[in-house]
Amino acid sequence: MSRTRARAHTRVRATTLAVLLAALAACSPSGSPDSHDGEAPQAAADGPVKVAVTPEGDRVPAGEPVRVTATGGTLTSVRVTDDEGHRLTGKVAADGRSWVSDRKAVPGAAYTVTAATRTAAGTAKSTEAAFSTAPAEKVNKVDWRPGAKATVGVAQPISLVFDHPVKNRAEVEKQLRITTSNNTEGSWGWIRDWSGRDRVDWRPRTYWKPGTEVTLKAELNGTDSGADGGWFARDYTTTFTIGARQIVQVDLDRHRLTLVRDGETVRRIPVSGGTPGGDKRSWRGTAVLMAKEGTINMNSETVGLGDAYDKMVDYSMRLTWSGMYAHAAPWNARYFGNSNQSSGCIGMSDANAAWFYGQVRPGDPFEITGKDTKGVVDPGNGFGAWNLSWAQWQQKSALR
Repeated sequence: MSRTRARAHTRVRATTLAVLLAALAACSPSGSPDSHDGEAPQAAADGPVKVAVTPEGDRVPAGEPVRVTATGGTLTSVRVTDDEGHRLTGKVAADGRSWVSDRKAVPGAAYTVTAATRTAAGTAKSTEAAFSTAPAEKVNKVDWRPGAKATVGVAQPISLVFDHPVKNRAEVEKQLRITTSNNTEGSWGWIRDWSGRDRVDWRPRTYWKPGTEVTLKAELNGTDSGADGGWFARDYTTTFTIGARQIVQVDLDRHRLTLVRDGETVRRIPVSGGTPGGDKRSWRGTAVLMAKEGTINMNSETVGLGDAYDKMVDYSMRLTWSGMYAHAAPWNARYFGNSNQSSGCIGMSDANAAWFYGQVRPGDPFEITGKDTKGVVDPGNGFGAWNLSWAQWQQKSALR
């Protein structure tokens, strides 16, 4: 063989060996920086999970939900409690990256947030954070009817009267939940109470069905009333039951009151209504029995009628805030059944008043008709919402 061919074979063997060595080096578990690339994602996945909580800090504004987010992992659970042990519930999002409370942070509370997390590699950890909210400068309170566990008539509305103005009506109405045992249709309506305060009532589309069980949950704690109204600092709840279907029909032209129960006439009673032609006339329309007040002092000066009367009156049943009652009026005995000669109330004999007082309950409707009256009972003058059509009443909702 020539020296030229021998040198060529040597170069080929050297080149082949170099390629094999390079391949072995590439497959070797050590000796190359690239051998760590497969481990880098695992190390990143098992890094710390970053948890962010809003709001954060001390004396932050109330009225916002608590939000918790996770970066670099997922949330497995979140617990938020205030310094009195009350808990804000919520749900972790489907992707595990966030959690939002169902309710809002309330004024003047200190909250602790405990978030359980997990990395992609499965490492579990718990993170804790805290914040506090500024106290309320003004608190709005609520007076509501009917009272808890009451049995009421078929026209009884649910009525909430507020101490201070409510500008954020839609926000407040969203927190008011009515549940009934038979899915009764109804609506909230905002009106001006006779006292001048803001008020919201819930009435069914038609009279309640007897036996209906009703629950109100007003989850107002942490809700802002708006300008000049202040914050709500508690929740309210009440439950009540609807009694028998009793309707009181008052015909002022015939000077007669009729009690109808479950469609059957129970008794007709001769009465005397308000004197025609002036301020002593009665109201007409539907007035709901507000309360049975027994024996009370009635003074004409409190209803703008001067010194016309000042006397103790038995079996008094309030129908309006403006002072219309049904009651015993023995001093008007000669007018019962034939003339309207009262100062606006519906008077009857002692015996009939005693019997009638024992039959009716708050929430029973008095359907009053007559030609010469002061007009229709206003929605805020007692429980006069029934004097509006269903369509008119629905328009008074802040959510329409």
